[in-house]
Amino acid sequence: MSTDRIITLHGEQELVQRAGHLFVASREEFLVAATDLMTFSAGVNAAFREGKRPHVVPGLTMRKLYGRRALADPESLRRLRRIAASGIEIRISDGPTAREAIVIDRRTAILAGAPVRGVRTYTVVQAPEVVDGVRSLFRATWETATALADCAAPPPPLTGQARDTLRALSAGHTDETGARLLGVSLRTYRRRVADLMAALGASSRFQAGLLARDLLREEVGPAAPR
Repeated sequence: MSTDRIITLHGEQELVQRAGHLFVASREEFLVAATDLMTFSAGVNAAFREGKRPHVVPGLTMRKLYGRRALADPESLRRLRRIAASGIEIRISDGPTAREAIVIDRRTAILAGAPVRGVRTYTVVQAPEVVDGVRSLFRATWETATALADCAAPPPPLTGQARDTLRALSAGHTDETGARLLGVSLRTYRRRVADLMAALGASSRFQAGLLARDLLREEVGPAAPR
């Protein structure tokens, strides 16, 4: 394998300066795999601000694959929906992504390293066998992932009972305290929380609490229980 086909860049600025032109040149595929919206956002957005944005041309496939962490808060979900509305295909993987990467036109792969003292490294690879391997991992994960529209449906309308339970969740109360505030048994409270988590598509109480705060800002409901 020729080492001149593999270079390591340090930080988003160097990524933009030395590899940003590759984004503009994409004509066949522009694939992104990331754990969440923060992995590539700084570097890619900086490149886009410099005018180094992939041009939507006939035949260009643009796909973004994220882990469940991308759905962890309402703002991320809104951003994903805006991205999808622009015509980019988005899917969510239940498992961790094999590698956080960008693949451009089957010829270049950009692999993101873990941040070290706040600086992330990016390895740009143009060795065909490596690029093909990264692309194959992306395709395999993509095939088993869920379309954004199927896993991030708009939340259902809230009943007064649901609002009260969401307020208790958003306040971070324990189950015992939440049940006491709502005047219900511990078992009933836990069932309501489980039902809400299922309806909201939340995978944890922390995520449900974040969604609760967002929904309660948009909803006008009765006063919080005393």
